[in-house]
Amino acid sequence: MGKLVFWIVVIFGGLLAARLIGRQAAKQAQPRPPKRAAPLSGRQTAPESMVRCAHCGIHLPRSDAVLMDGKTWCSKEHAKLGVRK
Repeated sequence: MGKLVFWIVVIFGGLLAARLIGRQAAKQAQPRPPKRAAPLSGRQTAPESMVRCAHCGIHLPRSDAVLMDGKTWCSKEHAKLGVRK
């Protein structure tokens, strides 16, 4: 009876060790997300302000907008069409 209990404990211990080793190997095999590159100057840039097209109402970054007649437009075509009524 003592031998049977011994072998049951040894088998369960071996299965537990195999399971732990398998989990550790699976963690190491997972691809890690790439690290975000730090800005070259070391400074954080401020977010760009958004503006609204006077014709269609879409919001876009100020640097992409077309400025004509004191209004902002998403494209030259919308600037030609004017304000939507």
